[in-house]
Amino acid sequence: MNYRILLLLILTFWAADIYGQSAIKGRIIDSLNSKPVEFCNATIYNSAGNALLDGRLTDSTGLFEFKNLKAGLYYIKIESIGFKSKTIQNVSVDKSTATNLGDILIEEDEASLKEIIVNGQQQNPFKQVYKANQFEAAKGGTAIDVLKNMPSISVNAEGDIRLRGSLGFLILVNEKPVQSDLKTVLSQIPANAIENIEIITSPSAKYDADGKAGIINITTKKGMDDGISFTTNIQYGLPSVNDFSNKEKPTRYGIDGTLNYKKGKWDLSVGGSYQENDIAGRREGDVNTTIDNRYTYFPSVGERSFQRSNYSARALVAYSLNENNSFNVGFYTGQKVQYRRADITYHNTKWDVNTEQPLSSIDYFNSNLVKKQGNFSLANIDYSHKFKNKSVLTFSGLYEYAVLDGYTKNLNTGINNHADTLDYVLNTGNSPISGLRGKVDYSINIGKGKLESGYQARFQRQTGAYLYKNAILGTGQYSVVPEFSADIKVLNYIHSLYTQYSGKTDKLSYVAGLRYEYSFREFNADKITEPYKLDLSSLFPSLNLVYALNTSLRAKGGFSRRVQRSTSNELNPYPEREHSETLEQGDPRILPEFVNLSEIGLVKDLKNAGSVFITVYNQDIKNVVNRVNSAYNDTILNRIYTNAGRAYLWGIESGINIKPVKWWSAYLSGNIYNYRIKGKLFSNTVEVRNSAIAYSINTNHNFQFSKTVSLQFNLNYLSERPTAQGEDSRFISPNLSLKKTFLEGRLSASLQWQNIGLGAIKSNEQRITTRGVNFYTTTNYIQEKDVFLINISYSLSQASKKVKLPSSEFGEKEF
Repeated sequence: MNYRILLLLILTFWAADIYGQSAIKGRIIDSLNSKPVEFCNATIYNSAGNALLDGRLTDSTGLFEFKNLKAGLYYIKIESIGFKSKTIQNVSVDKSTATNLGDILIEEDEASLKEIIVNGQQQNPFKQVYKANQFEAAKGGTAIDVLKNMPSISVNAEGDIRLRGSLGFLILVNEKPVQSDLKTVLSQIPANAIENIEIITSPSAKYDADGKAGIINITTKKGMDDGISFTTNIQYGLPSVNDFSNKEKPTRYGIDGTLNYKKGKWDLSVGGSYQENDIAGRREGDVNTTIDNRYTYFPSVGERSFQRSNYSARALVAYSLNENNSFNVGFYTGQKVQYRRADITYHNTKWDVNTEQPLSSIDYFNSNLVKKQGNFSLANIDYSHKFKNKSVLTFSGLYEYAVLDGYTKNLNTGINNHADTLDYVLNTGNSPISGLRGKVDYSINIGKGKLESGYQARFQRQTGAYLYKNAILGTGQYSVVPEFSADIKVLNYIHSLYTQYSGKTDKLSYVAGLRYEYSFREFNADKITEPYKLDLSSLFPSLNLVYALNTSLRAKGGFSRRVQRSTSNELNPYPEREHSETLEQGDPRILPEFVNLSEIGLVKDLKNAGSVFITVYNQDIKNVVNRVNSAYNDTILNRIYTNAGRAYLWGIESGINIKPVKWWSAYLSGNIYNYRIKGKLFSNTVEVRNSAIAYSINTNHNFQFSKTVSLQFNLNYLSERPTAQGEDSRFISPNLSLKKTFLEGRLSASLQWQNIGLGAIKSNEQRITTRGVNFYTTTNYIQEKDVFLINISYSLSQASKKVKLPSSEFGEKEF
């Protein structure tokens, strides 16, 4: 009897303990047919700190449950294929209470974009979407630091960003086009302000046709439903581990923040950032030329460092007059300043090619300092009206004014006596830019799909005053070099019309459309009698299909025609002295690149909260633009932007996102492609034929040791790849980040270890090689390894609505 009583007591206490644990459960139901939704993704967040705590997939009955929760306030996000996402706010949990949310109804997504969110990654049939906050190594940095972790994207030592091996793609910020230089606009968006990165490799007709490789859309973080939310991030860089004996020590620090206030019909948002992000380094070069039976060999070695600072401030005022009418007005201002120092020692030797006898030899020191500065300001306004038939009419307008200026100071002195000036060249440039964009869009539901149409007009005007001056030694005076100096003016007009229809059947989703663009470009300069003009009328068809083979496997295919237009820098034919051994110039007759993109692929959702995809793609590029070299004289190469012919790219990309165990989540992606370029340069005197296979690998691993401590490792690897006249070497960047959270997730501190080297890994360095009939050049750019940064982030409250802060539209493209 005593044993029975003891056993009963044990079972009673055990049952009380089991049922006394804090938990939240619920069941997901399709609002249309009242059936449970299997494999629906439920994620739980701490309301106090916006911290993701756990994720669950519903079972065959639509049920999910979160156990072992602390007492407090939570919110739950529900997301599933083909359904609108839903957020359940203010879910309260007591210490010993199980909360049952009952049946949760979710509605079908009328846009018919079937998507699934797994471990912070979102797969969409027409785009890939990634949560920015899963990349701890990017925190405190910029959008570039987030992007380089994405599948299909690679970033080299110079910060050049490629999508599927191509440099050109269109940037959107909250689905608004940004006609700006990629590196510049992305370097001014704080990583801490980014919610998602969306990669669209086969864009539909409603998007601008710009961007030969596709589109990257950045969505900023969100604000509260009602009230105030605030997030901020502070970064500080520890002293450098590597000593390159540079003239100045690098400094690294920054701060960014976003404040949102929403009350009733008003939504006010402001954001700002400031960042100093210097980088130390050196370069090692070998160059030789053969001109008029003279062979000149001038190897070099020395400093190559960067001092970089930028700030930006953004604001948005949104007002909802009623449920059918809304306005928003945005403002943006920013400045970016970059100094690039190259203090190089040259050893110059000349030989007679016929006799093989030395002609002369000289050693000299070259101090080269380049400053680039851009000041950007813009304002935009949007109005949206919803009609009774649920159709939507939207008007948008934007105006931007920017001023770009800078200089290049190129000083040659004696190698041992830097006061012994051999020659001095000063290049200056000032370039104001004004841009205007206006568009109207209309969408209406027809049948089981949606018809969208619109018109857009773009105008951009840029002038430039460039002076090339040689110092008259000993006088303090300069002489202007007329052939390298000029005043220029560039005008661009683009008018666009588009229409597209999207819909779906039981298993097939589709988007088909056509875009027409008329573009006019005029280049004028004070030295030419007739301006260079280019008139083009172009059609850009697009088609995207997704077919559900079963509940977890989808096949997709897409085609899109794109265009890559040249910047004013690529059009300017007057040389600029970028470095002691280089002049750089453009070509006003350069043609835009036209690209046909096509792809087919499969996406598989895994039952263990993961996914895998594989895509085969092709790019057919007409009028491909390259920066190519020729020998200007014995010791100077001329870098010219020109149409280099036609290029073809075939590739396969694949990725897997899994969570093998509760504390370890990982993804691995790879992209391999064959790039072929064929054409002729310099009035058909030089033939271009180059082909090679290149690949990139990105992987990210997160180890959750406890609810407050995590470790993340990521690796970005880019293989050697061909160019029009040579090749660029491989590039590798391993990174590690240790994170600790406090105050229920509101406060976090992390230690980042960027570009891990350990004295053995050649990370963050790259060799660039080009060759021609009378020259050869190869340069190894070696930048800092083992960079350590401390980040502290604080979030006042959680968010649920996008903060669509504006960003530069025209000016940063020319930075």
